Amino acid sequence: MSDTMLIQGRYRLLDTIGRGGMGEVWRARDESLGRHVAVKCLKPLGPQRDPSFTRVLRERFRREARVAAALQHRGVTVVHDFGESDGVLYLVMEMLDGRNLGQLLEDNDHRPLAVPDIVEIAEQVAAALAYTHQQGIVHRDLKPANIMRLTDGTVKICDFGIARLGHDIGFTARLTGTGVAMGTPHYMSPEQIGGTEVDQRSDLYSLGCVLYELATGTPPFDFDDAWAILVGHRDTPPEPPRRQRAELPGYLERIILDLLAKLPEQRPDDAHALSRRIIAGRTPVPRYAPTMVTPLPRPRPSEPAGRDARLPSWTRGMTTGHKAAGAAPRTAPPADAAGLTGEWTPRTATDGPAETGRTPGGRPVPAPEAVRALTDRHRAALSLGRLGRWEEACEAHRAIADERARLLGPDHPDTLAGRYEYAFGLSRTGRPAEALREYKQVAEARIGALGADHPDTLAVRQEMAYVLGRLGRHFDAHQVYAAVLAARERTMGPDHPDTLRCRHNLAFSLSRLGRPDDSYRMACQVAAARARVLGPQHPDTLVTRFEVAYALGQLGRWAEALDTYREVAGARTRALGADHPDTLAARYEVGISLGRLGRSAEALELYRALIDDRTRVHGPAHPETLRARHGLGVNLGRLGRWEEALAESRDVCAIRGRVLGADHPDTLVSRREVAVSLGWLGRWADALTEYRAVAGARERVLGAGHPDTLASRTDEAHCLEQLGRGQEAAELYRRVAVLRGQRAADGP
Repeated sequence: MSDTMLIQGRYRLLDTIGRGGMGEVWRARDESLGRHVAVKCLKPLGPQRDPSFTRVLRERFRREARVAAALQHRGVTVVHDFGESDGVLYLVMEMLDGRNLGQLLEDNDHRPLAVPDIVEIAEQVAAALAYTHQQGIVHRDLKPANIMRLTDGTVKICDFGIARLGHDIGFTARLTGTGVAMGTPHYMSPEQIGGTEVDQRSDLYSLGCVLYELATGTPPFDFDDAWAILVGHRDTPPEPPRRQRAELPGYLERIILDLLAKLPEQRPDDAHALSRRIIAGRTPVPRYAPTMVTPLPRPRPSEPAGRDARLPSWTRGMTTGHKAAGAAPRTAPPADAAGLTGEWTPRTATDGPAETGRTPGGRPVPAPEAVRALTDRHRAALSLGRLGRWEEACEAHRAIADERARLLGPDHPDTLAGRYEYAFGLSRTGRPAEALREYKQVAEARIGALGADHPDTLAVRQEMAYVLGRLGRHFDAHQVYAAVLAARERTMGPDHPDTLRCRHNLAFSLSRLGRPDDSYRMACQVAAARARVLGPQHPDTLVTRFEVAYALGQLGRWAEALDTYREVAGARTRALGADHPDTLAARYEVGISLGRLGRSAEALELYRALIDDRTRVHGPAHPETLRARHGLGVNLGRLGRWEEALAESRDVCAIRGRVLGADHPDTLVSRREVAVSLGWLGRWADALTEYRAVAGARERVLGAGHPDTLASRTDEAHCLEQLGRGQEAAELYRRVAVLRGQRAADGP
């Protein structure tokens, strides 16, 4: 094809930028619009083709091209135009500035990509597939060459519909004598190889192959013979990628291996589920996670005791432990000279590198150097957690616990301490169900070894209650908190910091059970006790005062809530600093309270300043920055500035969709805010589209009878009323009423 060729009098081909089995890709100039585009030219049909086949193929091409052109998603290449010129079928697409994943691997000398890059690519591809699969479209030829990473970091999937066309034309031939449909063998799913019907799970398998290659540098089945590759996909379990690259996060390996399951039903249900797993695997950002500080230091003999002298003697040197939301830095168990807890392993006559003596259970006493090394690794893993690097901390604690079990025994306190920290890491990386299973096992072992009322046993039971709350099992969480509180009061006294921490957690669980009056009363009692024991500016005291303010808001006492949040924000600024996450969290709640009180102009100014600070501290795409921007949009609407509110909400929704996923609750909240703005602007048809999308997503994720889903269906019905479609609205209202009645009958 000549480089001076002008297709359809509009697209001037400039130079070839890619070639493949199906044709060529050209950089071209759209003479009508004066922009550069990419033109994919399929191989000429040729006169040797049967005319009836060619006619069917042209129609098929038009249909597939229309489908591809209708796809509108950040992660899918835009198709501008299509047609036929001199027997050549062509697609006109946006010109992408970047490299496909195959080129990235080549640029990296076929070494694996960095883990953050792999996770970012996986998340964006999963979001794009979730969208296209929702449209009923399966790619069928997902591979590194069909995934582009642009210079700004955006990841796009190319060539939707082209693989199927290629098969029809015959460019993706069959393996000679096998009858196996041939695409790109390194990335084909077992069902493609077997010639059976494929669905979106076939794309997920191909994505697993791509991620495996990005993570290890080679595809899962990398042989010279195509048939051997296909047999590998069909019959051979892939080697776990961490055997080739030990530093890969465990959650990423599990995702890749699940995608590579031989049977479609053993893979993730869909790309939405995959996207949620990827997001959960990253360090989650809770709505509010107070950060603890180290305990108050003991006064030196030469120094005045000051406030610390008022504390009971048993508080000297204590760590702050955990709270209902968030993590506290913790120290490793105190070790004797050999690095073991003194209660468990007796000293031996020798102190050399060889094993000496026996533990009470008959196990050889391990070399002190080995035990000390594990203690050092345990402390290093705790430091990773304090830095917020929870995925790394979690994997480190798992490895340490496994080695301690082998060296010291499965029920040794140090082994259980490692497993406790591993469970804590699971909780912090968005895996509460796994954390609960691990906590239960540690609790049972500690009850057997230490007793039900031992502080370590109570600590793990308290964390069990926390993850039960994370799983939405608030009644179960309340029961465990109540039992632990009774034990702490009995063994430690009512004013012990650990007792007060448990009472704080119990107040938190009461609010989640819909008992705001009881929650408020208990939170006030705990705040007063913590102020008396620890001091009014202690972080634990401020955490409980924050909970008091939250309960006041639940009770509709917003003026009091505002005053309390402001006091907490001021105290945290003085104690922790203006940029501390806890300080910024309190300022955000001040904005919420101002908005609830109708003081939107003040809220607007607060949110603008908070957005600036969050952007400076965390970055523009951080979930907390986006939460502040959402608050800004809401208050713009309250002030009647709906065009500005719409623009802000759309921007936040787009970023949340990319960062958190299209079905994430925060993304859906933003999308609903888009619909609200459209309604106030009188654009009810557009608003209906958004309301329906939110309702559909919530129904899919939460269920038809969930309160959030029902609220969205009510929004949809209201919108139908505004459009004059009263009968449809009435029917929808009736449906919502029935579902609400069923939910009320079933109970919480």
